[in-house]
Amino acid sequence: MFVDEVEVIWKAGHGGNGCCSFYRGKYIPMGGPDGGDGGKGGDVILVCSPHVNDLQDFSYKPHAEAQNGQNGMGSDCYGRGGEDCILSVPPGTQVWDIATQRLVTEVLEVNSRVVILKGGKGGLGNLHFKNSVNRAPRQTTPGEPGEEGRFKLVLKTIADVGLVGFPNAGKSSLISCLTRAQPKVAHYPFTTINPSVGVLTGSHYRYLFLADIPGLIEGASHNKGLGYQFLRHIERCQALVMLLDMAGSEARNPIDDFKILRKELMCYGKNLADKPFIVVANKLDLPDFEANLAAFKRAVKVEVLPISCKTGEGLTELKDYLFQHFMSHSKAQPEEVPAENP
Repeated sequence: MFVDEVEVIWKAGHGGNGCCSFYRGKYIPMGGPDGGDGGKGGDVILVCSPHVNDLQDFSYKPHAEAQNGQNGMGSDCYGRGGEDCILSVPPGTQVWDIATQRLVTEVLEVNSRVVILKGGKGGLGNLHFKNSVNRAPRQTTPGEPGEEGRFKLVLKTIADVGLVGFPNAGKSSLISCLTRAQPKVAHYPFTTINPSVGVLTGSHYRYLFLADIPGLIEGASHNKGLGYQFLRHIERCQALVMLLDMAGSEARNPIDDFKILRKELMCYGKNLADKPFIVVANKLDLPDFEANLAAFKRAVKVEVLPISCKTGEGLTELKDYLFQHFMSHSKAQPEEVPAENP
């Protein structure tokens, strides 16, 4: 089960109380105050992990709490600080405060750490209140409470290029041909019900993240079909591949499909319709492909790349096009190619 939205309740640790104590040793009956401070409460920290793909773990365990700080002790012994509560989230996770509807943070960089809730400070022991007038203070301060809150986690997949198209257009087949991702491939609509991310590798240590977005239909922006819940996964993409069934399988019209896809992206907003895109015509191996492609080019003045996921024809040209037009220069540096999401 793929989970990309969940509500959680988190709580940081309380600070330990300060200690009221007086030193008593042999031959030192009135040694003075020696109460130590309480320890700091643990923080709630989010860590961006490349090994986490969704928010499923939080749906099973929405409550998380950091450890409280230890109380101060005599002999000027300070309490131990509480252990932090470290939670792993996938890249692209947004954290929203439910009470204020405010975006708290976005976790984007792999291995980055964000403190969501701070633990309370430890209280002061009576040692701090000693002065020339008050030689035997009995004042202490309690530990401060840790922060807590209810949050909504929303995952927006991070990818360079998003694959969009109608069900059975061949998106899952395409991403499985170009990358090592293994989404489910079958001959019925809505085979893919979860976003899938793969890594397209090239020469000189170049790579691109490709995201296979579940099939759109007319009315998806108004929550029809699988709805608009997966459209947010292409908000972060810098470009789109609009995959069309150019053979007209299942009595589809490629021209109408293209117009509907553009309309749904515009209705959803978030500047999806303004992103650069390339139209990829799939099913080159079927008989009606050439006629439909000619009619499409006459009706729609956009660049079209013909391919066949079944025979592999045109995939090399598509791969070169993606690297040439949609890859940032920062990804061309020699480095380890990241692992793919299943």
